[in-house]
Amino acid sequence: MNTSSAVRILRLPAVIHKTGISRATIYDWLNPRSPRYDPTFPKKRKLGTQSVGWLESEIDEWLLHRSLIN
Repeated sequence: MNTSSAVRILRLPAVIHKTGISRATIYDWLNPRSPRYDPTFPKKRKLGTQSVGWLESEIDEWLLHRSLIN
């Protein structure tokens, strides 16, 4: 199997490290009731009963798009 095409799931510490965004801000952006809600931020994926992750490809795409508009 080609590992470069494998789907990678990032847990919260890796998302924080990769984006440079704090945990509180990430969850604020994910909350539709928050005035800081950001519908463009990638949605978390449920991995188990108490764990979530984000697709690395979606985080990368979001970062690329964000860098193009800034």
